[in-house]
Amino acid sequence: MKEKSVYVCGECGYETPRWMGRCPQCGSWNTLVEEERVAPKRKTVGIGRAVPLQSVSADAGVRSSTGIGELDRVLGGGLVDGMVVLLGGDPGIGKSTLLLEAADKLAASRTVLYVSGEESRSQIKLRADRLGVTSDLLLYCETNVENAIEQAKDVRASVLIVDSVQTMQSETAESAAGSVSQVRAVTAVLTRYAKETGTVVLIVGHVTKDGAIAGPRVLEHIVDTVLYFEGERHEGLRLLRAVKNRFGSTNELGVFEMCDNGMREVSDPSALFVSGKNATGCAVTCVLEGSRPLLCEVQSLLCPNAFGAPRRTAIGLDSNRVNLLLAVLERKARLKMSDKDVYCDVAGSLRVLDRGADLATAMCLASSVLEKPLPEKTVLIGEVGLTGEVRPVSQLETRIREAVRLGYSTLLLPARSKFTQGDFTAIRVSDISEAIRALFLPA
Repeated sequence: MKEKSVYVCGECGYETPRWMGRCPQCGSWNTLVEEERVAPKRKTVGIGRAVPLQSVSADAGVRSSTGIGELDRVLGGGLVDGMVVLLGGDPGIGKSTLLLEAADKLAASRTVLYVSGEESRSQIKLRADRLGVTSDLLLYCETNVENAIEQAKDVRASVLIVDSVQTMQSETAESAAGSVSQVRAVTAVLTRYAKETGTVVLIVGHVTKDGAIAGPRVLEHIVDTVLYFEGERHEGLRLLRAVKNRFGSTNELGVFEMCDNGMREVSDPSALFVSGKNATGCAVTCVLEGSRPLLCEVQSLLCPNAFGAPRRTAIGLDSNRVNLLLAVLERKARLKMSDKDVYCDVAGSLRVLDRGADLATAMCLASSVLEKPLPEKTVLIGEVGLTGEVRPVSQLETRIREAVRLGYSTLLLPARSKFTQGDFTAIRVSDISEAIRALFLPA
């Protein structure tokens, strides 16, 4: 077979026949690595028959719990036989810790094989003792994926955990471990094995400096579910999100807290994202992460700018959305914003994309300008349009119940929204000017 050399970007998977210092697709410097490509041999395989759609059994598969409620929530209810899950996250974020705890609980009823290409048996044992792992899960330290699969067949494992995909090598690829072609080949081999045998495969993947799983995006198309583990390494809070899930919703959020003895589930995370302080520039809202309502606190700080080009910084919020709300406040509410540096943040390292947080963001900015705090025990829910109108949001009843459950007695809501009156005071507003008068200029 004729061999040819190609250059592949280690960040995004872009291929080019010649070397370049800068990847034209992702813009990364010095990431193109030379790889030898061999044309695959033509292989005759058995050809199956086409079957009528109505004759196919609509068996959705029986889900099995991982023993970790927050992980089950993000997976869509648990694991399905033949499911391939890719778990990505920054180094040291807790990926291996989470999967080792899940393996401990799964080993009580299933045969679990934990394959590690990064750590030795003694290192895994030390971590297992710290986490309090007591089950007899099977350990196998290997970097060859074909050997790992043979071991899984020998022990008849129903759950296979691979940590990590960047350390594994496949005999079908010629390049070094961790390269784009190797990562792609290893994932393809593991996925084929999972579909043929019904084995649940959990794969750990490292992320690049841009936050994407190392290797081409094709990895996310091969597997069934892609989870991202987020959070600051020096903080205890960890957020687990699904960006792809063939067996459930991609809008669910799992919340964990890193402790000395492992990951602790946070079943009621709203209390973590709300400080409870009634300070200037702070507003509380209720957002939806999948089916879960979360109370979060939006904070803002405005400083006079003396250089003519005000700075706009948003952490946890869409910066374009914040700029839009600033323009609406200046144009429709006559609040001077163009001469001030604006800093916005969401407490608790939460990332908020829900439009229902618009009203709270706008009012916390107005609070900073007017230097007046919002009334105590007040939650603001609503979307703000370019005309300054406050629009209704979806699942308002669910958000209201969560706010009332945590002791909030006053809710600022869109005038056109429909809800059942309960043990709270509802203030209906139609635009942001009316909201400012209701909050800061009461009769």
